[in-house]
Amino acid sequence: MTEVKQKEEAYEDIPGTWVFDAQRARQGYHLNEFLYSLMKAENRKAFLADEAEYTKRFRMTEAQRQGVLHRDWNRLLELGGVSYALAKLAFTDGKSYQYMASRMTGMTEKEYVEMMLKGGRSPDGWRSKSERQGRA
Repeated sequence: MTEVKQKEEAYEDIPGTWVFDAQRARQGYHLNEFLYSLMKAENRKAFLADEAEYTKRFRMTEAQRQGVLHRDWNRLLELGGVSYALAKLAFTDGKSYQYMASRMTGMTEKEYVEMMLKGGRSPDGWRSKSERQGRA
């Protein structure tokens, strides 16, 4: 399956996240189908027994498949994964949502939880990817 990137929306310039829009929903359909399959105990068992083989049941792109196998959480969001669906994969690994989110932010789980208990990330800082890359 090939990846087709359409017109880039202005909100793609927001740092630290991927907006889940209609385009990303189409792109991630089969990835999310896989992730939601992990809601069933028998599917989690089959996946953990042979992850690579289990992922072949779904028409994911190779990039999505590699993202799953490497638990590349941010890449999976970029490729159309729904954050709550991604949690199914974390839970399958015996990890929490906070664990997954901490990996997305480059923090330890403890650091992430402490940050969230203090009100989350500061709104100060760079506000666009292009600004940070000197393209603004």
